Amino acid sequence: MDSRLDAKLLYRRLDALFGRLDRRKPQRRILESFLEEAFAALKDALRLRGAALYGERRDDFELQKAVGDASGLAERLDPARPPLQAVFAHRVYIFDDPTSESAPQRLGVLPMHAAAALAVGTRPNRSVMLFVLDDGWEREELDFTLNTVRSALGSRLWDERVRGSVKEAASIQRSLLLEEAPEFPGYEIACHSVNAEEVGGDFYDFTPHGDDMMGVAIGDASGHGLPAALLVRDVVTGLRMGLERELKVSHVFEKLNRVIHRSKLSSRFVSVFYGELEQDGNLIYVNAGHQPPVIFGAKSERALDVGGTVIGPLPEVRFRRGIARIEPGETLVACTDGILERRGPKGEFFGEARLASLVRESRAMGAEPLLERLFEAARAWGGSRPWEDDATLVVVKRLAKG
Repeated sequence: MDSRLDAKLLYRRLDALFGRLDRRKPQRRILESFLEEAFAALKDALRLRGAALYGERRDDFELQKAVGDASGLAERLDPARPPLQAVFAHRVYIFDDPTSESAPQRLGVLPMHAAAALAVGTRPNRSVMLFVLDDGWEREELDFTLNTVRSALGSRLWDERVRGSVKEAASIQRSLLLEEAPEFPGYEIACHSVNAEEVGGDFYDFTPHGDDMMGVAIGDASGHGLPAALLVRDVVTGLRMGLERELKVSHVFEKLNRVIHRSKLSSRFVSVFYGELEQDGNLIYVNAGHQPPVIFGAKSERALDVGGTVIGPLPEVRFRRGIARIEPGETLVACTDGILERRGPKGEFFGEARLASLVRESRAMGAEPLLERLFEAARAWGGSRPWEDDATLVVVKRLAKG
């Protein structure tokens, strides 16, 4: 699954499932409910025949819930046998050959179909979800989704950092995010962000590299509130540290992805756009699953969409560098989903087309007035309702030559 749109659609669907988790219930009931809802929501997209939940007991794992076509399941699993050892070692494991010696089918665990499994929790409260796969399943898509489910469930159910102080997280966020954009000769830069809650999951950042280069970043951690804010903290800090030491931005993103994936807060994905803008207008960038920023010129508009998928779910991801140029008089506009998905009185999104139309109409404006007009238009589109999601805009305008 290397499509930015597919990844974001998937995460919206998963976010809805995670948002319905009721942590007041016992862990077993939470997982049973999630398995049922996740199977119904994902079975067609992932080609799932059935699914089952096993919970850890003293000496084995006991079947707790089965959904779909999951006939022939074993009532208990032996954690010392190769199939479960593989799952515990990798946390997510795909058994693509049901006839192999290490496949769970050899133990009578599943019917003779390809299967996949994920493990969540720590001893002595581990759980295993098994999925029976139908014909036509795709490894990359399945691996991507199950890694997301595994890490998200782990964080939502067991990560004590998520239950920390909101005020402390807000203080951390304020210390990381700049109050105003820096000066960069030959350019006007404006930025603004509004949180849907006391703390949020959007961010922007600017990193000077000498006198003639400026790093520009914008990102969006899935969801909002405390969990997203803690993930933003890790991403912004990691990005700054990596860019201080590395020359290739794509390598920095790959390294950051591995770090975030290993952390418990990788439960939520984060999309990031980062570009290194030179004074002469050249821009080298990586787009890690973010809504593509657009360069608006008098005669053309270019979306900056080269890069890769979102950061966090997969242990190894490769990113490509994109190359663009901002000519004198042109404007780069970057935003997060909170702007584009602001709903109007009839439920329709503010949307990319409306944003682009406003930018075209306001081409003569400076960066700050343009940003204010765009934000006000999106706010007014939703009437008096509060923001449904964190909303962020960054505007970079290259001044026309005198």
